[in-house]
Amino acid sequence: MNNKTLMEHLRCIPDFPKKGINFRDVTTLYKDAECMKIMLDEMYELYKDKGITKIVGVESRGFVMAAALAAKMGAGVVLARKPGKLPATVIKESFTKEYGVDIVEMHIDSIDENDVVLIHDDLLATGGTALATYKLVKHFHPKNIYMNFIIEITDEGLHGRDKFKGLVDVTTLMVI
Repeated sequence: MNNKTLMEHLRCIPDFPKKGINFRDVTTLYKDAECMKIMLDEMYELYKDKGITKIVGVESRGFVMAAALAAKMGAGVVLARKPGKLPATVIKESFTKEYGVDIVEMHIDSIDENDVVLIHDDLLATGGTALATYKLVKHFHPKNIYMNFIIEITDEGLHGRDKFKGLVDVTTLMVI
């Protein structure tokens, strides 16, 4: 989709968090009311007819649009968090990152087999966190799963989308 307004408001920070990385900072999109409306409207149009009952927001920038879209769609919000952040019993999935192993967790009562789930995060790069979240949601055996990201990075040789071929429908608002 690459909306012109979104592209103009997206801040890119070279060499963050380390040299060679061009960090895409979505906070500049969140702080602008017009950008928020554009993102919310585009996501709503993508998913309004899918029967979404739960939106999983991935820590932490995924929480913002997950909550906004859930309110607009009349769906619930589920948090996919880093270890030790959720107070009740959790189910967890580990994944390998370029510099180690990480874990994503959800409460064991977050989703059931009658749910249609949209997993949302701000960014698709290598796909590690997203794939772990997808696997976590699959443990609940929902009716269907969709995935959405604000930004998909492909210009740095990243192929995160490839991890989901044949598994789940993935949409993005911007491809860079």
